[in-house]
Amino acid sequence: MEQSFARVLGAVALMVLVGVPDGPAVSQGCAPRDFLQEPLPAASWQTPWQVAISVAYPEADLQTAPSPRMSYRGAVISVDGPTSRPARQIIETPTIGDQFAILYPLSRNLDLRLAPFYDPGRARSERFFGLLYGETAGAVEQDLETVAAGPARFRVTRRHGVACQLAVAVADLDLGAAEIAPLFRDVGGSYNWRRIAGTDRLSAHSYGIAVDVNAAIGGYWRWSGATEGAVGTYENKVPWALVEAMERRGFIWGGKWHHFDGMHFEYRPELILYSRLMEGAGQ
Repeated sequence: MEQSFARVLGAVALMVLVGVPDGPAVSQGCAPRDFLQEPLPAASWQTPWQVAISVAYPEADLQTAPSPRMSYRGAVISVDGPTSRPARQIIETPTIGDQFAILYPLSRNLDLRLAPFYDPGRARSERFFGLLYGETAGAVEQDLETVAAGPARFRVTRRHGVACQLAVAVADLDLGAAEIAPLFRDVGGSYNWRRIAGTDRLSAHSYGIAVDVNAAIGGYWRWSGATEGAVGTYENKVPWALVEAMERRGFIWGGKWHHFDGMHFEYRPELILYSRLMEGAGQ
């Protein structure tokens, strides 16, 4: 009975968030996507990473001829391919193609992250994200919405369905479950235009595509005293029910990174689709 009631509350949160003081309600036009199940193109003239971008962001027009370029809301950027540089360099100065250099694992196996700089998703091209979500704080903030998750309030962008997908992921969870409820108390936050600690790179939070659940449960590599590039193992306390609900809706999890950020989820459906495409290709 309690589980059914929690799911009803989740569905209500998905349809309309009335009276939330931190921002507008999530659009009732939400059309959720399941990135782990929706069909993938059987064949394409594009490379797999280009296919992943095209499928993930259908509102953005990715053209490959006469030269690769991407347009959205009247802006156009060139789309540069992978460079085959070492992982650390790719994370620091990625091309758009470099964002796919490290495959995001769609499993519960955390062994891959033991490799130094195995951080799928930490490579972010600011040109790419600036095009999709806005190049300035003011541009991003025009499209923010508030999504409720129990007592938590997350401010995320409505662009490309991010707010919709987060609301659906929340509705998929039993917020009253003993392993889930604490994750949405004392949360780390959501939209925040800022640089990543110790770098000059913009955080995914700057674009309104990332949320941090309870930091005490998630953990963060810098707090562990580990050395960059030699983080080693960590005790994961984040339940797989949350990870898999978020992945289904397009959010990758920082707990799969060598430089683990267990509280962190960010909307990167292209990486999930790319992993599926590569699995289908036997790679």
